[in-house]
Amino acid sequence: MKKKILMIYPETPVAYWSFKHILKIVGKRAAFPPLGLLTVAALIPDHYEVRLVDLNVSALKESDIIDADLVFISAMIIQRDSFERAVALCRSLGKTVVAGGAYPTGSYRNIAGVDHFVIGEAEITLPKFFSDYESGVPRELYSSREKPDMRTSPVPRFDLIKYGSYTTMSLQYSRGCPFNCEFCDIIEMFGRVPRVKDPGQFVRELDALYETGYRGPLFIVDDNFIGNKKRVKTLLPAIAAWQKRRRYPYMIFTEASMDLANDEELMDMMIDAGFNKVFLGIETPVRESLLLSQKGQNAGIKLLEAVERIQRKGLEVTAGFILGFDSDPPDVFDIQIDFIRRSGIPTAMVGLLTALPNTQMYRRLESENRIIKETSGNNTHDFDLNFRPRMDVEDLVRGYKKVISRIYEPSAYFGRCLSLMKRMPSGRFYAGAVTPRMILFVVRIFLFSLARQAFSSYGLRYLKYLAQAMAIRPAFFPKAVKMALFGHHFYKITQGIIAADDFSAYIEKIRLSLRKRAERIRLGRIEDIMRDLFSLDAALLEKRFIMKIQKKYRSLHKEFRQAVEDQLQRLGDEFRVYIEVMLQSLRRRFEPRMTEAAAVRELTLRFGEIKNRLKRRYRYLNRDFRSYFDGLFAFFDERVDTLIREFESRCEAEE
Repeated sequence: MKKKILMIYPETPVAYWSFKHILKIVGKRAAFPPLGLLTVAALIPDHYEVRLVDLNVSALKESDIIDADLVFISAMIIQRDSFERAVALCRSLGKTVVAGGAYPTGSYRNIAGVDHFVIGEAEITLPKFFSDYESGVPRELYSSREKPDMRTSPVPRFDLIKYGSYTTMSLQYSRGCPFNCEFCDIIEMFGRVPRVKDPGQFVRELDALYETGYRGPLFIVDDNFIGNKKRVKTLLPAIAAWQKRRRYPYMIFTEASMDLANDEELMDMMIDAGFNKVFLGIETPVRESLLLSQKGQNAGIKLLEAVERIQRKGLEVTAGFILGFDSDPPDVFDIQIDFIRRSGIPTAMVGLLTALPNTQMYRRLESENRIIKETSGNNTHDFDLNFRPRMDVEDLVRGYKKVISRIYEPSAYFGRCLSLMKRMPSGRFYAGAVTPRMILFVVRIFLFSLARQAFSSYGLRYLKYLAQAMAIRPAFFPKAVKMALFGHHFYKITQGIIAADDFSAYIEKIRLSLRKRAERIRLGRIEDIMRDLFSLDAALLEKRFIMKIQKKYRSLHKEFRQAVEDQLQRLGDEFRVYIEVMLQSLRRRFEPRMTEAAAVRELTLRFGEIKNRLKRRYRYLNRDFRSYFDGLFAFFDERVDTLIREFESRCEAEE
């Protein structure tokens, strides 16, 4: 009987790249499949039965885990929370957990609950694990600096997923990048010598994907697809021939370095092969910051001209930008906004600089005693930097919020879309055959877009944009609608990011206010402690605090509420300190009257009234919000009961 392996891919939190708001519209569950796990699955010996659960697509059930002999989990840093929950559940059910991927590779020393770490590239380390496991002597850690020949990498196990759950499918051609960016962990994991698959091998993977029935966007996930230009120029004709034979079933996009703009032949070959989009790591238009981060390949290029050359060839440019470099000037935020506006790049992903583990930057900052903590991996949502930047943190975060607010303001976003359309040559929206299925899909997204955006707060700007798009390039209208939907996603995510941060700032303000008030009580600067005490229930539940907090909390989109959990927990802790200080102060001041039975009865009665009011009002809190304060009210009850018992005991002793 075959042993069973369950593969788990953790949930990716809401982010710009998650495309959550688009997924709902197009009826999909996730943007991309877990290509790494599908490749690992193909390396598992045939005498194992393999299942895969992608938590972005379906929930993990205990029965899935119970049925397995081994559980494999792979994760990126941004998936850490979901990864830890999955590991904890597997451990509670007594299962052996094997972990790999980017997050375990960089942080395995700090991860609990995993039995075996298989890190690095699986073509090298996974066979060693299975050899030891089947011999009954598996080690805790399997690691190797050896870089496998990509020609040994198998065709991914696409049979383990339902392609209809994803907007885009993925393949990999190469690993490694020839450049030396200080902040990048890719060169640490995969090296600086790009390793590639043979053209025939890659075509076989295209065949395998085609046989699943999938048609649509295809993402070649390489971090720098053109890292080895000579070899990629031997691949592209094979892809082009394959696409032409099948009437271009795939619209391909990938990631590349800026030097793509200087190679006309390469761009022409990519277009002939069906590429329509490329992601560029521009990072910043500030030359000093590029040089400091060891991204000299961008410092020697006129970036705006390079972007426009690529666009005019027929490749839409999406790009990544970073704020927080040591040499960023005070006006870097305005510089970034202006550059993005002039670039005609609709999808401009701006994030705060993050010190990733096992990077040159991390090691430098560590030597400078500037590392604060490990990163969450979410450089667009997490404003709590994991290192000390040269720029004032508040200025940096404020400037970042300004940038994302400006670039994803609908008028600015639609303006970049129109600039792109003017630059793109005719006929570059779609190279394949127009099928009834495609027409229905375009009609569907247009109707959804119209329903969501025409009646939104920016509805007039949206309708004006569509009219301008029709006037500029009628053939691009489906593309214009698709970009509008992306803009809606970016706009909603940006609003959510800023609202969550504003909420956190509001909670922090309350927390500091409570701390100051507790200090005044501790120092005896509040004379009427009884009056202050008996307004405590109002402070906890009425306008000043919790009811108002709940209203603001409920206004946050559900997907962003998790981001403020820590702040709410800290607020609860601050309330506990406040209550403790107040009750201790009351005890000291009431001590001379502890032997007066009438005074003790009055105090007991008043406390009883407070507790009853708290219980009644507590019922009106929403369930998801109430959970943050369950412990607080129990703490208040327990401390008050203890104090009353002490008073009553003293009084009885005197009598």
